Amino acid sequence: MHGSVLSTVQIAVTAALAGWMITGFTSLPGRWLRWKMFCRATFTIIALTGTTKDGRTETVNVYDHLSPGSFILGPPQLQAIVNHLTAGGGPYVRIDGHGRVLSARGEQAVKVVAGHVVL
Repeated sequence: MHGSVLSTVQIAVTAALAGWMITGFTSLPGRWLRWKMFCRATFTIIALTGTTKDGRTETVNVYDHLSPGSFILGPPQLQAIVNHLTAGGGPYVRIDGHGRVLSARGEQAVKVVAGHVVL
C-alpha cells in the first residue's frame, strides 16, 4: 500500500511539473519565442546578396560578421553590419535581401534594399 501511494504522488508531481513547463512555453503573446528565456530576444533570418565593386553578385552571410557564439540579430545590428560591409573600404557597393524578424511580438517581414533595412 505504501508503495502505491508514493507512486501516485510521484505521478501527480510529475504531471504538475510537466503542465507548468508546457504553459511556460505558451504564456507570452506572439507566434515565436514564447518561452520566457527568449521573450526579449529578436532573431533575424535573412538571405542577402551583395554586389561587389566589379559588378559580381554573391551571397552574404551576416552571421560571419557577428562575434563568436552570437546568434541574436535584430534590425539595428543588421543595419550596422550592412553599413560596415558597404562603407568605403567594404567589399560591397550594394546589399539587398529579404527575410523574417522573429520576436516576442510575433513574426514580421524585413527587407534590405540598397543597403537599408526596411521593416
